[in-house]
Amino acid sequence: MSDSDPFDEIIAEETTRDPDLAVIEAGSRTLRTQGGPPQADVPARPEDPEVDRALREVEADLATRWGETKLEPSVSRISALMDVLGEPQRSYPSIHITGTNGKTSTARMIEALLGAFELRTGRYTSPHVQSITERISLDGAPISAERFVETYNDIKPYVEMVDGSQEYRLSFFEVLTGMAYAAFADAPVDVAVVEVGMGGSWDATNVIDGDVAVITPIDLDHTDRLGETPAAIATEKSGIIKQDATVILAQQPVDAAQVLLKKAVDVDATVAREGLEFGVVSRQVAVGGQLLTLRGLGGEYGEVYLPLHGPYQAHNAAVALAAVEAFFGVGSQRPDPLDIDTIRKAFASVSSPGRLEVVRRSPTVVLDAAHNPAGARATAEAVGEAFDFSRLIGVVGASGDKNVRGLLEAFEPIFAEVVVTQNSTHRAMDADELAAIAVEVFGEERVQVEPRLPDALEAAITLAEEEGEFAGGGVLVTGSVITVGEARLLLGRG
Repeated sequence: MSDSDPFDEIIAEETTRDPDLAVIEAGSRTLRTQGGPPQADVPARPEDPEVDRALREVEADLATRWGETKLEPSVSRISALMDVLGEPQRSYPSIHITGTNGKTSTARMIEALLGAFELRTGRYTSPHVQSITERISLDGAPISAERFVETYNDIKPYVEMVDGSQEYRLSFFEVLTGMAYAAFADAPVDVAVVEVGMGGSWDATNVIDGDVAVITPIDLDHTDRLGETPAAIATEKSGIIKQDATVILAQQPVDAAQVLLKKAVDVDATVAREGLEFGVVSRQVAVGGQLLTLRGLGGEYGEVYLPLHGPYQAHNAAVALAAVEAFFGVGSQRPDPLDIDTIRKAFASVSSPGRLEVVRRSPTVVLDAAHNPAGARATAEAVGEAFDFSRLIGVVGASGDKNVRGLLEAFEPIFAEVVVTQNSTHRAMDADELAAIAVEVFGEERVQVEPRLPDALEAAITLAEEEGEFAGGGVLVTGSVITVGEARLLLGRG
């Protein structure tokens, strides 16, 4: 999603500078795939050389720690850090979000809704699209690079203190979580919107006691760490459900729902279920998004415009609305619905970079961070609904630890051809290895291999342009948050 070395600032796991990115950032290299101006919610590198240098030093320091794929399932280290910091995470109420897909988009919607009701928000999400600073937001915008560096320097002595007292040093994700909680307390925020990194019970974010626990749809992902079935994964994710909390459940597989409901009963939590207590009443495709009627905990909310594509985003909106209603006590302490004009204004302002994001026209290039079969199926359905492509070319770069075959099979019906590639991180599946699987799914004549992402983008655009200037050719770049972040840079969006 972001990029650090060339693009590895995306995950801050590598420190070697890729010369291609340096040239791209300097503006001396242009791809004919270049798009429009950068988005405000995906910050570029700091323009001030001193600030940029300081941010790179922090990124390099963080990169010496365990990356986000190396875990020791425990909250002991983050708990120790919170203790020496004075428990900053207890100084504000929070909405805690877990699930397999849709967490970040849902978090952004919740943040927009709370902000529209004039609450000061802090949002912590992961991973990031292009800049590590995206992970920590205040008042709906990523914190500045200066503030990111200041926050790191403020907690660094305490981090080192905990490092010296634990069997393992704090991980990259644990330090960032500590930074987020400290930044929120320092702001201070009225409410924190926090997305788990992985799982729930032992996730570093789980030192908060969320007043509202949100569970987006659960499916199979990270099965080596979370379990082989939806029920096993739900057991881990149910760890964010705390005593007397309100639980907002998106539609779930039956076995996962049973686990989550049992946990809610065990801790006397109140549950609201999509399809019963709340949900999507109707939706219509609209220019740039969709028009929704949502049923919330307090009643019906009609004519809600959401500038995001796909049925799954409508369901995310219903979940987000119910979460905010629950936070305000709608359905329990107060019977009236929230102000409809405020709700409409909030949803109309929502963005979700890297989620069916159009970054170029003629031909249309769309970025989507689907990285597992469930996400890919949802994306494929949304593409068919929102775009009238006569010929769609896929650019796929996936991580080696994912169900790549399932991902490709989900996209096979909508891709005329696929260009397989790889992103710049060590987690990327080798392009030739990915191509071997793609050939089995698509057939050899529909697969092209371009190991370098810039070349893959060029090849895909060339294939899409074969339809002619006024035809409906398009390109979908997908397979990994990291691949999408790197493509976003190459396409001039950051």
